[in-house]
Amino acid sequence: MTEIDAKIDALVPAWLHLPDIAEMLDVEVTRVRQLVKEGQLIAVRRGENRALQVPAAFIDGDKVVKGLVGTLTLLRDDGYNDEEMLDWLFTPDPSLPGTPAQALSENRGTEVKRRAQALAV
Repeated sequence: MTEIDAKIDALVPAWLHLPDIAEMLDVEVTRVRQLVKEGQLIAVRRGENRALQVPAAFIDGDKVVKGLVGTLTLLRDDGYNDEEMLDWLFTPDPSLPGTPAQALSENRGTEVKRRAQALAV
């Protein structure tokens, strides 16, 4: 969990607080914190109270966006930190088109994972 950089904050269109995510997923807030701790979600401290928040694009109704966890794992294995992952996920990629986060929410996870694997050096 990191402090948010202004550039990254500007890339992410919407954020959710952990209690809101818990309500959407119908779980306790502690479970959402566990998802963050396990690396299944990325949470950053932002806003006036430096509250933990997760990009809204990571939640699809009552579940985590399909393909997100695998993509985060690939990026982490490539040596990316949370901020770099957010930057990559929310920066437009003309070959997708759109951002990797948008592609994941549109069930195009295979394409996103292919690009994430290509980042490995």
